[in-house]
Amino acid sequence: MSATNPELRRQVIAIYKELLNLGRDYPQGFNYFRPRLHKAFMANAHLRDEEAIRNAIGRADFVKKEIEAL
Repeated sequence: MSATNPELRRQVIAIYKELLNLGRDYPQGFNYFRPRLHKAFMANAHLRDEEAIRNAIGRADFVKKEIEAL
C-alpha cells in the first residue's frame, strides 16, 4: 500500500474488519472464512498503484454486499 495515501490504508483496514465481522455469521463457519479472507487480502498486499488499490477495495465491497445477502 502506498505510504503517501493513509486514507486508502484506512479504507483497506476498515473493509477487512467489516468482512471479518461478517465472517462470524458465514454459513461454513468463521474458521473456514478467516483464512480465506486473509489469503485474499495478502494476495493484493503488493499493490502500490492507487487506482489498483481502489479497484481492490471495490471488489471487497462487492464481496461484502454478497455476504450480507446470505
